[in-house]
Amino acid sequence: MIYLRLFIEFFKTGLFSIGGGLATLPFLYEMSNNTHWFSHADIADMIAISESTPGAIGVNMATYAGYLTGWYPGGILATLALATGPTIIILIISRFLDKFRTNRHVDNAFYGLRPASLAMITAAGVNVAKIALVNINAFLETHNPGSLFIWKGIILAALIFAAQKKLNANPIACIAVSALVGIVFRFAGA
Repeated sequence: MIYLRLFIEFFKTGLFSIGGGLATLPFLYEMSNNTHWFSHADIADMIAISESTPGAIGVNMATYAGYLTGWYPGGILATLALATGPTIIILIISRFLDKFRTNRHVDNAFYGLRPASLAMITAAGVNVAKIALVNINAFLETHNPGSLFIWKGIILAALIFAAQKKLNANPIACIAVSALVGIVFRFAGA
């Protein structure tokens, strides 16, 4: 029964996550809240792994989430479910591509979908930032405003952002350096 629900949830996600892999994030957060198959912290891990491994982000996250939920069969099923809806839509659109290309209503629909995709990706980014950069539990325990933020994460994010913007650093190098810093911090107990 869990596999049927897993398929349905990821099929819906694939149908409506317009805007690329990061647009799947709001659906994953909703899935987490409704099914408790994985936590919001697991989603942050999904993003980190999906961003640092080859392949489409949405597909990688579906595979990871499916694996957490239903082991290897769950990972395969979630991946197939995520890809099935868009594949069907693409096949249908390709049959009528000439009509769609010049249709004013289709053009207007995509005009409206772009900001919606941006809003969904931004909302998901804010959720990830809360997990990676803010520690509300530490603040509630200590009532110290300095303990509200995860300073190492903020500094690392700022350095990676600066390297990307100022130095046009290679994204692969940024990911590798971030992973190395995380390993060093964990081994050092920092």
